[in-house]
Amino acid sequence: MREFAVRTRKHTEFIVIDGEIQRIVDASGVKEGVAHAYVPHTTAGITINENADPDVVADIGAALERMVPWRAGYAHVEGNAAAHVKACMIGSSVSVLVHDGRLALGTWQSIYFCEFDGPRARKVWVQVMGM
Repeated sequence: MREFAVRTRKHTEFIVIDGEIQRIVDASGVKEGVAHAYVPHTTAGITINENADPDVVADIGAALERMVPWRAGYAHVEGNAAAHVKACMIGSSVSVLVHDGRLALGTWQSIYFCEFDGPRARKVWVQVMGM
């Protein structure tokens, strides 16, 4: 398992992390297999979506905010319940096939670290398994 740091700068932010995960795949020497990325935080997540048009992740963030507004009378005393709910909706891990030593992402796809309670210092754990 490898780890890398993500420094978020906004309250809600989507950060492309393909390059960091690909560097871990490169270092592993795996040519065919799976890269599994996991976010060990309860107010952040990880997802795969379009990276060609930045409006897509802006729309995702806006839709999540409409569905789960920051202030809505939650019981959680820390005041960040919305971030916990959004993290549950997005999920904490993704798996991507590795083919010929490269992440097998679709033409328009990228892997996003999703911050919902920033800015913060975060981390991502990655395990690369060969087949």
